[in-house]
Amino acid sequence: MTTATAPVTGALTAPHRLRWLLRLHRPALYVWTAAVVVLTAALLWLGGPLTDAAVHAWRQYDVCRTGATCVYDQDAILRYKDVYQYTTWAVLALPFLVAAWAGAALTGREVESGTAHLAWTQGVSPARWLAAKLAAPAAVAAAGTAVLVALHRWAWLADHGGIDTAKSWSSFETYYANGPLPVALALAGLAAGALAGLATGRALAALAWGMSATLVLWGAVHLAAPRLYPAVTRTAGLDHDGPVGSGIVLDSGIVTADGRHLPDPFCGSSAYSTCQALYERIDAVGFFSVYHPRSHYWPLQLLATAPVLAAAALLALAAFVLLRRRTQGKAATA
Repeated sequence: MTTATAPVTGALTAPHRLRWLLRLHRPALYVWTAAVVVLTAALLWLGGPLTDAAVHAWRQYDVCRTGATCVYDQDAILRYKDVYQYTTWAVLALPFLVAAWAGAALTGREVESGTAHLAWTQGVSPARWLAAKLAAPAAVAAAGTAVLVALHRWAWLADHGGIDTAKSWSSFETYYANGPLPVALALAGLAAGALAGLATGRALAALAWGMSATLVLWGAVHLAAPRLYPAVTRTAGLDHDGPVGSGIVLDSGIVTADGRHLPDPFCGSSAYSTCQALYERIDAVGFFSVYHPRSHYWPLQLLATAPVLAAAALLALAAFVLLRRRTQGKAATA
């Protein structure tokens, strides 16, 4: 007498698919959770005790500038600088970590080993299989990255101007780590990795293609977004040491009497005779700078984030289309 086995489809409902996904990728979930927890602790340390110690050290250093005999805690300043740099680049690396995992493990390895095809023959449609593959990881990746971005911005704002060497808002790494772009890039990296895994069918190749696509997308946004929003143009006389205006600089240099813009020779103020002779020789009348001031921060962030989210949606759609065509083609030849 044999025991009846439960139908396969009964184990493939949405809750069971989610539990199976978590079980299959449990090591990756542990690594991601550990990374988020460690970075959270580091950013809380950075915005709390490290910032307080660095601000106090800079106050001591300001007293030393008066010529009085004193000491200051140089280690506190250097420690703050190092931890800020490491945590910032770690936050910016998260989208590449997501893209690498999505390509190598989420789809690439399963297509390469044949487990994906096995699932499609046991009551799970390819579309539902891919939807389950993308939905839960997208929520986890977006939530973890968003928390770290918010904590990074909090830690950056915590010094209240008390650290002289603190990074400006417009520095490349601070500008991106303080806004929503890493969250959008994490979602785009997830979609790019999943698409690469389906397209190549090989884990290692999908890892490389997913990370490369994320990097190319970031580079395109970095070059295009600042030019999609009107910048501020500011001019200054030659008695200044160079172009004026702080922020994200798009162009700067010398203005000639006939309105031409020339590269900045980096000579300095016309108060120096050699610089005055140079400016007379090129018929310069002043400096110019085209830049985005701090008031443009959020418009630029939105202009950078929106196309990345759109790209993430298009990459996910492309993955569904590719999967549908491949499975239909195999069904037709079977």
